[in-house]
Amino acid sequence: MSLAALAPLAVVLPILGAALTFVLIRHSRAQRAVSIALLSLTLVLECLLLASVWGGGTEAVSIGGWLPPWGIVLVVDQFSSLMLVVSSAVSLAVLIYATGQGMADGDHDAPLSVFHPTYLILVAGVSNAFLSGDLFNLYVGFEILLTASYVLMTLGGTGPRIRAGVTYVVVSVVSSVLFLIAIAMIYGATGTINMADLAIKLAELDQGTKTLLHVMLLVAFGIKAAVFPLSFWLPDSYPTAPAPVTAVFAGLLTKVGVYAMVRTETLLFPGDSLNTPLMIAALLTMVVGILGALAQSDIKRLLSFTLVSHIGYMVFGLAMSSVAGLAAAVFYVAHHITIQTSLFLVTGLIERRGGSSSMDRVAGLAKLSPILALLFFVPGMNLAGIPPFSGFLGKLGLMQAGIQLGTPLAYALVIGGVLTSLLTLLAVARVWNRAFWRKPEDAEHPAPVLLAAAKDSPAGLRAGKRGMILLPRTMVGSTLGLVVLGVGLTVFAGPLFQVAGQSAEAMLDRSAYIHAVLGQQATVPEFALNGSMVGGGAVEGGAAGGGTLNGGGK
Repeated sequence: MSLAALAPLAVVLPILGAALTFVLIRHSRAQRAVSIALLSLTLVLECLLLASVWGGGTEAVSIGGWLPPWGIVLVVDQFSSLMLVVSSAVSLAVLIYATGQGMADGDHDAPLSVFHPTYLILVAGVSNAFLSGDLFNLYVGFEILLTASYVLMTLGGTGPRIRAGVTYVVVSVVSSVLFLIAIAMIYGATGTINMADLAIKLAELDQGTKTLLHVMLLVAFGIKAAVFPLSFWLPDSYPTAPAPVTAVFAGLLTKVGVYAMVRTETLLFPGDSLNTPLMIAALLTMVVGILGALAQSDIKRLLSFTLVSHIGYMVFGLAMSSVAGLAAAVFYVAHHITIQTSLFLVTGLIERRGGSSSMDRVAGLAKLSPILALLFFVPGMNLAGIPPFSGFLGKLGLMQAGIQLGTPLAYALVIGGVLTSLLTLLAVARVWNRAFWRKPEDAEHPAPVLLAAAKDSPAGLRAGKRGMILLPRTMVGSTLGLVVLGVGLTVFAGPLFQVAGQSAEAMLDRSAYIHAVLGQQATVPEFALNGSMVGGGAVEGGAAGGGTLNGGGK
């Protein structure tokens, strides 16, 4: 039996964990143990799935014995399995962080009876979206994770969280309705929603109908991925949630939208028909997002704008429709999930240590908490793209792909990418100088706890002790683990780029995916890509190999 047959467990295990933690509402220790244990088991399973396709290959699992295109199919390839591993590793770190925060605070911000089941449902929705082989199951994955996110967004029931939650819910519902309408129109036009089957049947539609369906999906996914000008909702929504919730939202939710864009653009709408609008959107997302970040005095809002800005790099890689560009985008998605989540967790520690995340109130943290300074500095430099970190390597790959493409718009995006990286460094340096380097008394409205801790007095010593209490080892340890994972992406950048390149080749070729789902007899339609014809014919195997558990053979 192939390991891919275990893929449904990536969704089932978190759902099972949610049910068990709900039953254990009155037993907080058991609830914490179950949630961490089952998410750890899910991560181990997903590592095995990634190992099974590390050298290439695509495998499909039919759910309930219904063969495609009629039944639900889950597809395991290098891209989906890499996203599963990175997302679950990040989710586990955030869960441990939230558990430590809950134990230290008496669960005021994250009631265990609500948080753990809801969080595991969110993880199940993310996993389902990454594995989905048909559009409606992808929609179900989105709805599962969004429903859970509505609860997590409003934990604590404060006024600002409820207001931000309303905006978030409205925007999410609008994007979901657009997605559902697009699915209905696609089914009406083709009679199928299986993505491998659609890759064949969409090619038979007239160009006008295909473009309409293409645009509707892009708009729906663009809202979820926070691509400019559809990103207005994010900076006002994410910063109000509890620190672990903000961290997992920033790391994962927008990347699920990016994943959906990559999967549908390469599989359903190959070629370069909408590459120019995508490149323009990528450039505006990068520049407008980082300019917004520079105008912020609150660290959470600043990071929310950098989150929007760096989505532009991923869209840039996708819009080039080249192996080099797509490979760099795949690598950058994995990098950004890890680094952005790390920074939001560090911001939660800053807020805990200084009583605020505003740079007008927080200062002197480098002296008062050197470990906190280190935890911010490393991912901050990584986000800014300072060599030799993975952020630099991912951006360098994108710049090289843009130069290879050689169009005026590609050169404009290369320049915009470099400018955005420099401005990101400026934004990170601004946080460092104001929150960590300057003295507490130099802050515009210094937090009393920092002023007291900075003085050599009994009150200062007591404040220092309170500062240590405010940073539980569990929270610091989980944040440190995620920072180390970000450094690991740099250390193992070579193998990761190799897998990203193979994944990009397989996605642009499409034959491995189509044959894995529909069998070797399926005909892969031809399409034009940058002036050349690729794919086509009932090929016996894809560029990265193909496989299926549905009878296609490997």
